[in-house]
Amino acid sequence: MTTPTDRSRAAPSAWTLGWRALWRDWRAGELTVLVLAIALAVAALTAVAFFADRLQAGLQRDARQLLGGDVVLRSDHPVPPEYEAQARALGLAVTRHLTFPTMARADDADGGEARLVSLKAVAAGYPLRGELRTTTDPEDVVGQAGPGTPPAGEAWVDAALLEVLNLRLGQPLWLGDRPFRLTRIVALEPDRGAGFLSFAPRVLIAESDLAATGLVQPASRIQYRLVVAGDAAAVRRFEAWAKARLADTGERGTQIESFESGRPELQQTLQRAEQFLSLVALLAALLAAVAVAVAARQYALRHLDDCALLRVLGLAQATMARAYAVAFGLAGLAAAAVGTAVGFGVHFVFVWWLSGLMQTQLPAAGWAPVGLGLGVGLVLMATFGLPPVLQLARVPPLRVIRRDVGGLQPATLAVFGGGALGFAALLLAASRDLTLGVIAVGGFAAAVGIFAAVAWGALGALRLLVRETHAPRWLVLATRQITARPAYAVVQVASLAVGLLALVLLVLLRTDLIDSWRQATPPDAPNRFVINIQPDQAEPFRAHLQAQGVDRYDWYPMVRGRLVAINGQPVRPEQFNGDRAQRLVEREFNLSYSRELPAHNPLAAGRWQPDEAGAISIETGLAETLGLRLGDRMTFDIAGVPHEARITSLRKVDWASMHVNFFALFPVQSMPAEVPYTYIAAFRAPAQAGFDRLLLQRFPNVTNVDTSAAVAQVQRVLGQVIRAVEFLFGFSLAAGVVVLLATVGATRAERERDYAVLRALGAQSGLLRRVQRTELLGVGALAGALASAVAVAVGWALARFVFDFDWSVSGWVPLAGTGVGAGLALLAGWWTLRGVLRTPVVQTLRRAAQ
Repeated sequence: MTTPTDRSRAAPSAWTLGWRALWRDWRAGELTVLVLAIALAVAALTAVAFFADRLQAGLQRDARQLLGGDVVLRSDHPVPPEYEAQARALGLAVTRHLTFPTMARADDADGGEARLVSLKAVAAGYPLRGELRTTTDPEDVVGQAGPGTPPAGEAWVDAALLEVLNLRLGQPLWLGDRPFRLTRIVALEPDRGAGFLSFAPRVLIAESDLAATGLVQPASRIQYRLVVAGDAAAVRRFEAWAKARLADTGERGTQIESFESGRPELQQTLQRAEQFLSLVALLAALLAAVAVAVAARQYALRHLDDCALLRVLGLAQATMARAYAVAFGLAGLAAAAVGTAVGFGVHFVFVWWLSGLMQTQLPAAGWAPVGLGLGVGLVLMATFGLPPVLQLARVPPLRVIRRDVGGLQPATLAVFGGGALGFAALLLAASRDLTLGVIAVGGFAAAVGIFAAVAWGALGALRLLVRETHAPRWLVLATRQITARPAYAVVQVASLAVGLLALVLLVLLRTDLIDSWRQATPPDAPNRFVINIQPDQAEPFRAHLQAQGVDRYDWYPMVRGRLVAINGQPVRPEQFNGDRAQRLVEREFNLSYSRELPAHNPLAAGRWQPDEAGAISIETGLAETLGLRLGDRMTFDIAGVPHEARITSLRKVDWASMHVNFFALFPVQSMPAEVPYTYIAAFRAPAQAGFDRLLLQRFPNVTNVDTSAAVAQVQRVLGQVIRAVEFLFGFSLAAGVVVLLATVGATRAERERDYAVLRALGAQSGLLRRVQRTELLGVGALAGALASAVAVAVGWALARFVFDFDWSVSGWVPLAGTGVGAGLALLAGWWTLRGVLRTPVVQTLRRAAQ
């Protein structure tokens, strides 16, 4: 006789049952959608996370190299010797260098060509961090590490300068009153930094040679830098001492330079690239959540009867629950591991495509993205996959003889809400941008509620509008099919709409947001900036451009002024928080005036009134940094004369647009006679040879900055970013397809049973196909219309608050969304339901009765 103890010993453990169930269901294809959805979501998220992790580690590693030292004092006048003495007293290494724009020219025997350059005179010991790499081969972009200071009488230059001046190594280059022999080409300068003059070719000479050039004059605009490096504790003491001295002396024009203030010129582009990639990955994860929820519920529905039979055979509820937890936990872990591995491989594609933004090898990735991938996979399964499946443990044994009992119930608010909040927290962490994460996750959460409410209302309207006495038979039957199970119809419409929402939003991002980004630097963007055009040269200069075929150009007067007061109170750097604000109030502003608002400067607030006396328009970023508001009064010192104006408007300026832009604009045709000014022009140079030489021969006093290389680099980088986004788009598209198939295929069993009954009653297959197509088209059209409407709102929020674009959507989006939704639903229905009407009636009814 078998005792209860013997039976308990013979009963398999939850681990064994779970493993067997997992293996059986995987071989039967029951878990394909679940595993595929989780793997896609994890792959998309971890690909971005691996890339961002390596990028951040690289920036932290190279921060000191990008500065050339540990702490840099930057000043518009020679740095007082007390700073260098204090650094040396603390045992720190010290070097100096100074940078300023000037004209360099070839010898008359070599053609006499001239070009604006950025001259850098360096002292012994440069650079303290990183390495200067030079070469003798213009095609060598890597170079060799070596001394950082050229020998006396020699100059090291960028390869671009040799090309434009038609020079070779060994020939002379004139700087002011002295010729220098060209001996090496600069391949990599660690602390090159960014700024307007970074577009100009670099010329590097020894500090001891500078005096002989005669270029340093009282009015020269020179940037002096004192660079220190050494023991971390000593560096911190020096930095604290320097900050305290600057605060005590009130010395203006000197700042302690940080990595943020010297960051590479393409860091903003890199940040936007990461935001785009994060958004696409978030959409893939949100789509996967829908697919997992729908597929898990269908899995539970298919196994209700099996679990009831197991209960009859004596399997305990707790054992069954643990078994399913083991099975789905292992499935989620395996899917997350596969997705993480795929994401790790995919991130190398990003590194390769975005190599134009990074001038150095990135360090190896850390383990944080692995933890993120495994966490997302397990949370997806626990939040959206397990709740309906765990209900199988509560199926009563009575269901074996009564099929109407023991059905699935909706998950409780506490269970679903807690899991959803955990999943949302993970996505917010993965987004690396709180605003982006809140808009994407919050927008989808709100969309689910909107979709469900509108779908419920549409079902009620459908019952009223379709009258059985007048409507065609196929429409009546389709209406009955949809409204017979209203709750499930609402879930189906909402799930399908969420999937379409992500797809529509991605299409809009690709066609509108990315196009708007590209338009910031269009193919015809200006590639020449000419400054220091004197008032009496204005008409001849413009006539010269016209004669050379340049019809479109930016043309503005430029006035130098220093901000001295706000609302009548004197301005001092210590009044402001942050290095950028303090630097802004210490420097001179480039001011301008124009009767008309520049076309590339849309108004963000206030009004632009032409010829309004005493008014000024401010760039929004400057207003935010300095805490300025409409109505504030600003006083500028212009050539020793104070000029006060009231802020009447705020303008939005895209500094990467390659147009002429200003922080402050007076909305007037002209300024008082005592205000000195010059002109600045920006245009795209014609392709003919000798254009720049002829321009400088005609106007030798102007400074002509060639930005062709920079414009080409920005446009190349944008193309790389777009390809990376499109590549990751494939993951989201695949996740969207999984959602469509899971949503439409979720009703396969019910449709088979309903159509079998109708066929048994004499309905023809042609009529039922028409009913099926009508139902799919109706559900898809409603979901598409809802998805496109919400996608427009979410896309506008992303454009406005994350990517900082002006975005307008044409009226075709809701119409196209409706049509695409209907078409995709019909296509997905054909794929998943193609065998429903071919299944024999007897077989379907017999299976339904079992």
